[in-house]
Amino acid sequence: MNQKLKWNDSKIFKGITICTILTMLAGCSYRSEASGTRTLEESIKSKNSIRENQPESGEPPSKTNIAYIVLDDSGFADLGSYGSEIKTPHLDKLAENGLRYNNFHVTPLCSPTRASLLTGRNHHTVGMGSVANFDYGPEFPNKRGSIIPAAATVAEVLSESGYNTYALGKWHLAPTSQVTPAGPYHNWPLGKGFNRFYGFLEDSADQYRPELTEDNHPIPVPDKDNYHFSEGIVDKSIQYALDNITTSPDTPFFMYMAFGAQHQPHQVPEKYIDMYDGVYDEGWDVIREQRFEKQKELGIIPESTELAPTNPGVEKWDNLSDDHKKAFIRMKQTYAGFLTHTDEQIGRFIDFLEEKGELDNTIIVFLSDNGASAIGGELGSVNQALAYNFIPEKIEDIVENIEVMGGERAGTDYPAGWGQVSNTPFKFYKNSTYAGGTHTPMIVHWPEGIKDKGGIRTQYVNVSDVTATIYDALGIDVPKKVKGIEQLPLDGTSFTYTFDDGGAKSVKKTQYFEVSGHRAIYHDGWRAVTMHKKGEPFEKDVWELYHVEKDFSEVHDLAKKEPKKLLEMKDLWQKEAEKNGVLPLSDLFLEAFANVADDSPRARRTFTYYPGMSHLSESASPAIINRSYKIDVPITYKNGDEGVLIALGNHKSGYTLYIKDNRLVYEYNVGFARYKAISEKDLTEGELDIRFEFDKTGDYAGIGSLFVNDKKVGEVEMEATLPYKTSFEGMDIGKDLLYPVSTDYEDQGEFAFTGTIEKVVFELEDNVEVAEK
Repeated sequence: MNQKLKWNDSKIFKGITICTILTMLAGCSYRSEASGTRTLEESIKSKNSIRENQPESGEPPSKTNIAYIVLDDSGFADLGSYGSEIKTPHLDKLAENGLRYNNFHVTPLCSPTRASLLTGRNHHTVGMGSVANFDYGPEFPNKRGSIIPAAATVAEVLSESGYNTYALGKWHLAPTSQVTPAGPYHNWPLGKGFNRFYGFLEDSADQYRPELTEDNHPIPVPDKDNYHFSEGIVDKSIQYALDNITTSPDTPFFMYMAFGAQHQPHQVPEKYIDMYDGVYDEGWDVIREQRFEKQKELGIIPESTELAPTNPGVEKWDNLSDDHKKAFIRMKQTYAGFLTHTDEQIGRFIDFLEEKGELDNTIIVFLSDNGASAIGGELGSVNQALAYNFIPEKIEDIVENIEVMGGERAGTDYPAGWGQVSNTPFKFYKNSTYAGGTHTPMIVHWPEGIKDKGGIRTQYVNVSDVTATIYDALGIDVPKKVKGIEQLPLDGTSFTYTFDDGGAKSVKKTQYFEVSGHRAIYHDGWRAVTMHKKGEPFEKDVWELYHVEKDFSEVHDLAKKEPKKLLEMKDLWQKEAEKNGVLPLSDLFLEAFANVADDSPRARRTFTYYPGMSHLSESASPAIINRSYKIDVPITYKNGDEGVLIALGNHKSGYTLYIKDNRLVYEYNVGFARYKAISEKDLTEGELDIRFEFDKTGDYAGIGSLFVNDKKVGEVEMEATLPYKTSFEGMDIGKDLLYPVSTDYEDQGEFAFTGTIEKVVFELEDNVEVAEK
């Protein structure tokens, strides 16, 4: 089955349009000097400049550890050392004793950036043309949600060079339909070269009750007071590093620490939110101006830089109502507190390295995977499920949740106006090919190899260059084969030459960008960019041209003044796109949540689950969206038995089938309403066949019916069901782990069923039409 993508023009699905990256699989060749990427031979020659910084005693250089620290959805201007008022003292200390790069670029989306970072190659080339949630089928081999074997990760290469390798935090590099307790595991961290893993496999996680995986198996949330995921991954990173340096002191380690922060939901203990009381009362227009001036003061942007104009859809702060201001201030305080808390955890890891004498010989690369997001839209959000289903929230609901923002009940996301502040001085956001989406901070800290403490580097650098630089610095030749597979050459260009020479000319000359049809191309100080209008032919897109060497923030469009240059840039984009397998283009994004390819594990019509099975991710659960289906549960019941038969989701969205007070109940939480069917009479003791049926009556609507031994006992009309993603929490059989779906049993823990469940069987019908826009 390959579900056709079609958009339903229902009013409830209006929202901010989100973009993504699309590709077709293509081969890769060494780039020419004009494209800015050196051959391996040329790269190896540059190692001498690094080795000059090593001891001259004739002894081999001391072991060198590597640490990649990645933030999620944090903009160019969020760190103190990049102009922010947010307290980030530990990252600022890294900047003071290392190098800050102000011309560093990523893909404008998380999975592609991570794939490029870990492989040293362009994301389309390695097969990660979109986020790992989406599988567009074999017609789009570069949009299957995984890294191809011909692009070995840095963990795989370093493992062959004697490193121990550890991954922590967000993975998001395996097709999420494969996030099951039984794998397949080959795209999980341990299948991609890491010895250990602790984190989550999907795109985001609740910070207090995440869906955790350790190595290759799911684990429960630690039974620990005030557990927070950011703290948990740093605890583990310290444990892994401690075990490494204690039991194998001569073995270097590679630590990949990818925080769930700063992605929504923004969740952090209240004391961190409260430390920003009063800081944001003047609003986003003032704060943006203040950051812009501070950036000039710090020298992190050129003195000639102009502040980009306000993004479309962002209201002037002074025009907002008191309720809007009150809610938006608290949302920003929550984000700021979240970042300060994250910085504090990074500080713990850095302090550990210093205490154990490992800091000086560790190369730390810190970056954000893309610019700040605008998915919060005009009002922000207190319900992640609604935002991802294009369902706008109401200001009244947001105001009601002000006091619990940052907590378990209301993990928040700020409105686009604050996202614009995070991306100062640029325009637009994550999921666009403007600088707001692609231009992020990068700090490199390596006392043994970098002597220019606190330096700012202006050379053009792309995320694919990071791993190429690590290989160069360590003197590692990329293997021609890994696990028996011929390897693609690197696309990345080493920037070790910048460590000692701040005035060196950029070696990288060319880099393309593409996300959901939005495109851009950088070449030798110029940048052409287009924002695609969804549904329109790509050839009608209007391109803009910026001389970014002189116009840092892309303010002055020179397309009309320099038509010849624009044509040259567009032609270059086409060549790079063909070379890297970007074509054909597509402008789909969140609509693809509900797309199921024929060869997906979710393409079956029948699924059978048994009690005792591990928690199953929502992305791997039966695809019930916009179709008729049945859930059949044979049980043994005696009077007084109660509990959950099956549950998927949490208090924000999802569905649950349970027994309470001798009645059978089905409840569907659509986020803005709850639909509930309750059996008309008490259940009778004995062998019962419990069944829920959903009969589709229209797009995303239908009748839900309860049956006991084939007799209908309850019914509910469901006027609206979620169109793209049912929940951000997965499925349990015989209990409801993590957050409860229903408020009826939220004070009863997992509410495990006290009777006996034989099995749970889903049967899906064919009458499915997936939304398309």
